[in-house]
Amino acid sequence: MTLNGMHIGGIGTDITYISRIESTYERFGQKFVRRILGPQEQQVFMRRWQRHHQRGMRYLATRFAAKEAFSKAIGLGMRMPMAWSRMQTLNAPSGKPQVVLAPELDAWYRERFGPAHISLTDESDLVMAFAVIEALAS
Repeated sequence: MTLNGMHIGGIGTDITYISRIESTYERFGQKFVRRILGPQEQQVFMRRWQRHHQRGMRYLATRFAAKEAFSKAIGLGMRMPMAWSRMQTLNAPSGKPQVVLAPELDAWYRERFGPAHISLTDESDLVMAFAVIEALAS
């Protein structure tokens, strides 16, 4: 598929209830955070959580949704080499979300796909992520 000259390698989306993430966090605490978030995301989560509980939960929920959307777009789901903490969504200085992959996933990904794009939004008790993966240039 082509969109404005970009060849699409995959598209994925996810919608998640913040309350679902919050209840899982209440049951498992930091174990859940370490399972889902990569190292840099964990640092951002802790800063936001310490400032305001709800900001931390929104961050955790958006990153959860981003990982789901990305895993669907690349066609793996949560099967190796994809794992929750191997895909991070970090903000550029401009605020734009950027996909950052751990080496184990990055090597696999670069053999198959071009740049990854992710968009995140939240409203009330819902968060949504949309991922577009470019195909390798021909």
